Amino acid sequence: MKLSLCNEVLQPLPLDAQCQAAARMGYDALEIAPFTLTGDTEKLDTATARRVRATAHSHGLAISSLHWLLVKPEGLSLVTDDMTLLRRTLDLLRRLIEFTASCGAQVLVHGSPRQRSPAPGQSVADATLRLEAALAELAPHAQAAGVVYCLEPLGRFETPVINTVAEAAALVDSVGSPALRTMLDVSAASHSESEPVHEVLRRFLASGHIAHVQLNDRNRRGPGQGDTDQRPVLQVLREQGYAGWMAVEPFEYLPDGPACAEASARHVRDLWRTLQ
Repeated sequence: MKLSLCNEVLQPLPLDAQCQAAARMGYDALEIAPFTLTGDTEKLDTATARRVRATAHSHGLAISSLHWLLVKPEGLSLVTDDMTLLRRTLDLLRRLIEFTASCGAQVLVHGSPRQRSPAPGQSVADATLRLEAALAELAPHAQAAGVVYCLEPLGRFETPVINTVAEAAALVDSVGSPALRTMLDVSAASHSESEPVHEVLRRFLASGHIAHVQLNDRNRRGPGQGDTDQRPVLQVLREQGYAGWMAVEPFEYLPDGPACAEASARHVRDLWRTLQ
């Protein structure tokens, strides 16, 4: 079991303190949101990535992955017909692919609902085709860097573009790159899927589409802080010999970020120890 924590949960602590806290709580890695490192993510470079990696390693942690890729700067889009804006968005994502590799991380998680949602007057079908074209352009860069770029299915309350793992898998298959895959977020899947989350996970792990998993409750709090039973999900991961990262990603931090992170790690590890 490889357990990671999405680092925005521990803001506003600086990265060194985040790593110290996460290691104490029992995490093996951090999943980095670039906007937590700098307000100017377009200037993130290899030297910064190496410092981030060294800081994590000094506390016995890895950097597992990146997520929340397009929070900053504001106004980016992968589905726009403004070619200047599209180029700027793609340039940032190429930079983040290189940053991921330089951190020693393995995965980028592409959620970013606003930046793939249709503009006024744009259809969902058109936005989806434009997203596919953008990811097809990014996939060779991810493959060359030795990382996997994961398209994240999100809840319909966040975006109408790619809501289920099946939809994401179909887009991945259409692009046809080994560097482009999908992932499963328990909370999002709880809202979007028509069948139990663990059954979706079982099918798309077996097909090779899923390369990353995020653990949280349907209520968007940490695992164990709501009614979502994480045990079937963990059981499928164990049965199928999943070797990737499981990242804890709450969106509501109760009673606060550190306490939520610590309770989540304890809940997941306690469940894992009871599995057969």
